Amino acid sequence: MDLENLNEQQKQAVMKTEGPLLVLAGAGSGKTKVLTTRIVYLIQEKKVDPKSILAITFTNKAAREMKDRVINMLGEKAYEIQISTFHSFGLQIIKKYYEKLEYKRNFTILDSEDSLSLIRKILKELNIDPQIYNPKRIRNIISSNKNELIDAEGYSKFVHTEFDKKVLEVYKKYEKKLIESSSLDFDDLLMKPIILFQKYPEILQEYQEKYKYILIDEYQDTNGAQYLLTKMISAKYKNICVVGDESQSIYSFRGANFRNILNFEKDYKDAEVILLEKNYRSTQNILNVANDVIKNNTQKKDKNLWTDNEIGSKVIYHQAYNEKEEAHYVVNKIVELMDNGVDAKDIAILYRTNAQSRTIEDAILKANIPYKIVGSVYFYNRKEIKDLIAYLKVIHNEKDNINLLRIINVPKRGIGPKTIEALTNKASLYNKSIYEIIESGKELEFKKMIEEIKSKKDELTLTELVDLVLDKSGMKQELINEKSIESEIRLENLEEFKSITREFEEKYGIISLEDFLYEVSLVSDVEEYKNNDNALTLMTVHSAKGLEFDYVFIVGLEEGIFPHRNSSENFDEIEEERRLFYVAVTRAKKKLWLVNAKMRTIYGMTNRSVVSRFINEISDKYLEKELAEIQFNDYSNLIDETEDYAIGDNVEHDEYGPGIVVGVDDKVLTIAFSHQYGIKKMIKGHKSIKKG
Repeated sequence: MDLENLNEQQKQAVMKTEGPLLVLAGAGSGKTKVLTTRIVYLIQEKKVDPKSILAITFTNKAAREMKDRVINMLGEKAYEIQISTFHSFGLQIIKKYYEKLEYKRNFTILDSEDSLSLIRKILKELNIDPQIYNPKRIRNIISSNKNELIDAEGYSKFVHTEFDKKVLEVYKKYEKKLIESSSLDFDDLLMKPIILFQKYPEILQEYQEKYKYILIDEYQDTNGAQYLLTKMISAKYKNICVVGDESQSIYSFRGANFRNILNFEKDYKDAEVILLEKNYRSTQNILNVANDVIKNNTQKKDKNLWTDNEIGSKVIYHQAYNEKEEAHYVVNKIVELMDNGVDAKDIAILYRTNAQSRTIEDAILKANIPYKIVGSVYFYNRKEIKDLIAYLKVIHNEKDNINLLRIINVPKRGIGPKTIEALTNKASLYNKSIYEIIESGKELEFKKMIEEIKSKKDELTLTELVDLVLDKSGMKQELINEKSIESEIRLENLEEFKSITREFEEKYGIISLEDFLYEVSLVSDVEEYKNNDNALTLMTVHSAKGLEFDYVFIVGLEEGIFPHRNSSENFDEIEEERRLFYVAVTRAKKKLWLVNAKMRTIYGMTNRSVVSRFINEISDKYLEKELAEIQFNDYSNLIDETEDYAIGDNVEHDEYGPGIVVGVDDKVLTIAFSHQYGIKKMIKGHKSIKKG
């Protein structure tokens, strides 16, 4: 078998077939090539039975890619190899021994939504208030425990609070109902095979004999159950090869434990370790930046990425004045690249949280660049944002049946499909809006809540109105109660929406809900860009793992954003943030931009930013610094709080021309302009308004 297309370390990793092997594969070092070549080498050179090989990876996509490569190299024999995800492998074991696990042959598998529905049903049966004991939070707790092989009985040892007691009660009933209905959830696909092996050692021996050679990809991402399952099956022959990079372990929130890879040599005393440090993806300067930052982590194996590729240009560090200038800078650079013949699909913008995409999306839309968002949906199309806008539309126009039906039971307030159908039919019968015919029940409570908000809206700025909607509707509290990664992201997006309202107020001095909703409608229609293959890519760094682009922009490199504010006081979490930055940097092949802002309005608040510690960890010799000297408009300085107004004052607005003040409140002016513009509410003292 010809191994000439491999470097020396890759060859060693392929040819070391007996005993435990740890392959520490740096970013872009060809780990998939090593794994697939190793499988072929075992069969062609070592004459290993293909059925004796077990190759495990994490995603269906990665498993398919690995299988396709092996088929191309090996032909039909490849179909005899067990190449799959952990969950797929676990399912095969359960299918074979379902009876011993007390399941029926036609058992069903519940997805996460099915599990959530079951938990909601159990809460109802146990008369537990889902507003206090959030179903999603309980599902996540049960899932986390299962991934660490803790069943309901085991969880009872960790019960300390009243909340824990309720979770335990639900967990016990959840387990019982799964058995009664002959169902498994996704976590059972890992947990049940381990229980089977522990209860029936002869079955474990069968699998140990069957799979004499085991290969595990992305070992740094294994959780407790995956780690133990691997260890049990490999215990007899110990011909186990794990490939991974602790510096790319970024999924601790999913239960991944990077210490599994760091502890491999403790688990297998005679393990050999091979470092793959030669990178085939990036320029040396990009790798220098990655090496500079990751060396500050203490929980790692020492390695240094290098390449035969060109040194490349220095990594550009640009400090913008504010987030709008940050977005314009990035988009202008992308326009330059595209004008020079670069395809949009070869460019990516990476950010730490989804909430950051909104300002960038607005700038991209104005530049008419086709784009797509990977691993998320467009800012204005995210469910929580659409729900919030729907509330604002109903407050503006209560006859808007479409948006009323969207939010009448969001968050859940016990208004079910039958009630909604009855309301819809009655409204149709009397030729009225649904809002008008609401007279009783929980729907009347909803109507009273909308009425209360409507009664206060003229006293409030847009940003204050959004705050009131989030509080009174229960949207904010529901997400706070859930306490999950998903709910945290949704909360951040809702908070970021306040940046839009504040920007609108500061720029135009307008606080009319009507004008604002028109503006949002214009910028939120981005459907035309969704299906363009040659499109600029926007994504979070978590979504970028495993991908690569010629040109990469990493934005928002400020303390509190990247690294994220939730990690600032936790040593382990700061190290994970640093690994996340390392992943982001190593996505770039030809050129990399690191971008931040001096001032940023995020979650409705404008603050001076502190440069990310990751920028400060990079040697100046690898950076070309562009520190903005041009001062862009700081809209927070556009309010003159000393200016006084009275009803009847004549004013002049920069855009709407002459007007007369017809109402004065603490923060708000009501001004009658010409018939063309009508009456508008403005922020008192805004520089766009002049008396005279």
